[in-house]
Amino acid sequence: MEYGDFECPYCARATGVTKELRERFGDRFRYVFRHLPLPDVHPHAVPAAWAAVAAGAQGRFWQMHDLLYEHQDRLEFEDIAAYAIEIGLDVERFLDDIDAEETAERVRADAAGAEASGARGTPTFFVGGRRHTGPYDAETLAAELERSASHDPP
Repeated sequence: MEYGDFECPYCARATGVTKELRERFGDRFRYVFRHLPLPDVHPHAVPAAWAAVAAGAQGRFWQMHDLLYEHQDRLEFEDIAAYAIEIGLDVERFLDDIDAEETAERVRADAAGAEASGARGTPTFFVGGRRHTGPYDAETLAAELERSASHDPP
């Protein structure tokens, strides 16, 4: 599980790592993304998180996730609306969902979960339910995943 912020450059780099891990582990790899926008340093992080949640309501979370990280220097409202068009969303529904209280609550709930777990910065990874400390390159995380899997009951 990763707590991330769409405007965080370190999170953008970690996105490539998670894709590499998916290729390496295939169906054995379960990756969960949780929102931890840091608006004090990333002013577009909260609206970007809302956009990802709104895209997820139409089954396109991961497509929006990838676009937001690929273009994290372009996260103005107009940019985000263009990404919704690019991935084939019902744009009217998308815009309604961005403004929905349920969307904001989802992002707040993720951030509260981060705080409760001790995650303060991004990216923060949890492997096998334990907070990962140290580098988050593919080799380090793969080794941690292997260790975690060897300790899980069958």
